Amino acid sequence: MQVKNDNSCSWIKDLNPRTNIKSIISDENCDWLIIGAGYTGLSAARKLAQLHSNQNIILIDAQLAGEGASSRNSGYLVDTTLNDGFTSNKELHNYKKKTDIYKLGVEAVKKFIKEHQVDCEWNECGKFFASSKIEDKKILGNFSYNLSKLGFEHNLLSSKELNERLGTNFYNIALYTKGGILLHPGKLVRAMIDTLPENVKLYENSSLLNWEKVKDTVICRFKNGLIKTKKIIFATNGFLKSLGIKSNYNFPITLTASMTRCLTSEEYESIGGPKEWGVLPVRPMGATIRMTKDRRILIRNTAEVSNPYQMSQSELNKRSLKQKIGIKKRFPNLPNDIIQSSWSGIVSRTRNSSQIFEKIAENIFVAGCYNGSGIGVGTLFGEQIAIKASNENTKEIETIESRSKPTWLPPEPFLTLGVKTRLIYERFKARSEI
Repeated sequence: MQVKNDNSCSWIKDLNPRTNIKSIISDENCDWLIIGAGYTGLSAARKLAQLHSNQNIILIDAQLAGEGASSRNSGYLVDTTLNDGFTSNKELHNYKKKTDIYKLGVEAVKKFIKEHQVDCEWNECGKFFASSKIEDKKILGNFSYNLSKLGFEHNLLSSKELNERLGTNFYNIALYTKGGILLHPGKLVRAMIDTLPENVKLYENSSLLNWEKVKDTVICRFKNGLIKTKKIIFATNGFLKSLGIKSNYNFPITLTASMTRCLTSEEYESIGGPKEWGVLPVRPMGATIRMTKDRRILIRNTAEVSNPYQMSQSELNKRSLKQKIGIKKRFPNLPNDIIQSSWSGIVSRTRNSSQIFEKIAENIFVAGCYNGSGIGVGTLFGEQIAIKASNENTKEIETIESRSKPTWLPPEPFLTLGVKTRLIYERFKARSEI
């Protein structure tokens, strides 16, 4: 089934339309094939091109490059997370391994931005883990204890302080962390496309129909062509399961988000004229909210098991209504018709919130399942899986491979039933935060 392009996402609408887009139209052979042209695939292609300048590298995506989850996320480059899946890492040494990977991810993105002078509205303003429920102070207190042990600069904020900094009196308690960056995800991934090396051939709007390994060759079939490759890297994240990649260890979740138009000067001043900020929820199914640099409000407050290939406009409109309610809860004086666009996107989860990074056969590699931290970790894993596939090693790979490995998931229909039940439970617990 084909993933469809759409122009519903505000981050993508901010960009100039690309030209010279090519799809596969004939059979080809290559040394390296990368499936998926998001942060991971683009980073893998860039690194392979550096390591193997004389080899043939093909990067291919089912839709327009970078316009899947990479452009559709909320634009948080995280250094710490409170809710990064359906389980919590309570052991401090395991959480440290996770934050070590986040740190390497931030460094990988910083390096790319510096090297290519990228303008992606980078803002090292930190982030807030906030809640309207004062009883969530206990959760934040425990989180604060762990952050202190690991040396992360942070502080707890009261409702008055939050009102002054965010322009809303909705929240009663929050933990502010200094680390972490807000950015424009569409501009970042577009820069990765625009700076692809010359020995990388990019094909778009070309869905992988099926693939097989025959001796030392991997054969991939597309609608209008076949590609034979010596080595392959799967970087399809939310679509790994549908391609039969580590299918007992990952599952897709559909998220939806909305963004308002730019606030007028009068509207902006009515909420106190706050600087750009980002709020992440204390409870897993609460709302993610951003005030952008250009005075737009982004909200994401839905997560569900859904068809990962397409969401109809009528279904999207229902989610958009929930987001309108979420914005009105926080900013009741803003107009009712302020939402300008709504969109859906696919993320990949594992049972224990760990990422996939491995060699699954002699010439087959995979990286994915970032559990909401795809900008930094996706960029890092793309680079490092390319190095691993080239039979080299780095300290970064050693750090990645020291993490807890993804745990096994039950088969269908028990998996979907279990995930849906957990989502309903978490949604009920976070109902006041949506």
